[in-house]
Amino acid sequence: MAQEVVLGIDIGGTFTKIGLVDQSGEIHFEDEISTRGYETIEEYIAALHAHVMKSLDSLETTFLLLGIGVGAPNGNYYEGTIEHAPNLAWKGKIEFVKLMEHQFHLPVVVTNDANAAALGEMLFGDAKDLKNFVMITLGTGLGSGLVVNGDVVYGHDGFAGDLGHVLVYDHGRQCGCGKKGCLEAYVSATGIKRTAYELLAESNEDSEVRKIPFSKLKPKMLTAMAEKGDPVAIKAFDRTGYLLGRALADTVAHISPARIFLFGGLAKAGKWIIDPSKRSMEDHLMTIYQNKIDIVPSALLSKNIAVLGAAALIWKKLNSQ
Repeated sequence: MAQEVVLGIDIGGTFTKIGLVDQSGEIHFEDEISTRGYETIEEYIAALHAHVMKSLDSLETTFLLLGIGVGAPNGNYYEGTIEHAPNLAWKGKIEFVKLMEHQFHLPVVVTNDANAAALGEMLFGDAKDLKNFVMITLGTGLGSGLVVNGDVVYGHDGFAGDLGHVLVYDHGRQCGCGKKGCLEAYVSATGIKRTAYELLAESNEDSEVRKIPFSKLKPKMLTAMAEKGDPVAIKAFDRTGYLLGRALADTVAHISPARIFLFGGLAKAGKWIIDPSKRSMEDHLMTIYQNKIDIVPSALLSKNIAVLGAAALIWKKLNSQ
């Protein structure tokens, strides 16, 4: 008998990751293809389809593919579109679900990657028993998925809950979205690097950061430096956590989540990012919200949450039907 699975797809600016995922969250097959190099979205989808079908044929186990979930930048759950994604080659509003369903002849659902990550945590991680929580993805940028009463918050147009682009400083750092002063410009893998080099300019403290070119610095390197007591690395985490905690305090006032999950490369810093974020959040909360909400790393931190989240998206739809 064929094993029932769905296809989870995470579309990134450089690579597209894919995985066959069963209802328990086990990934039976993982792979990736390039997102770049296709002149049209139709060419990309055709190449994706060919790769998936070839992979299915090559596997020893027989799988029954039931549907496809996709996490994509600026993915609109309501419309089934990808709209004005800055890091993808195809501009404008793309009728993505229609094109995918025409090619694969299967039900397809799309949302942004942070919403998909939230669904992954809810279906396969530590949010199984939670109806109200927040997922923060800390990668090159900052994404967020808000879950209220067991459902992802999409808003009237499908784009609600984008915490990365709330304003934290008037006329602040340039953000990739085109605005200035967004949270993402400060709280992300890129943001903490910018903060570390600003700290270097502010003092003459000895620091390992001074030996590393900006393009080579990674969050895991800052974590290792902080573990060794490097003052610039520790201050960079403190400043980053302060801003994240302050923004999370606003989110708590909006939706009162039971827990806040962190995922992504910067989240792997553990206590170095969680502790200052928690302190700042508590400092900025009204008394009625204080000491109720934990900030914790995602249970899927070591797994491919992007693929699992996309798979959770389609499993949720299939199960509701």
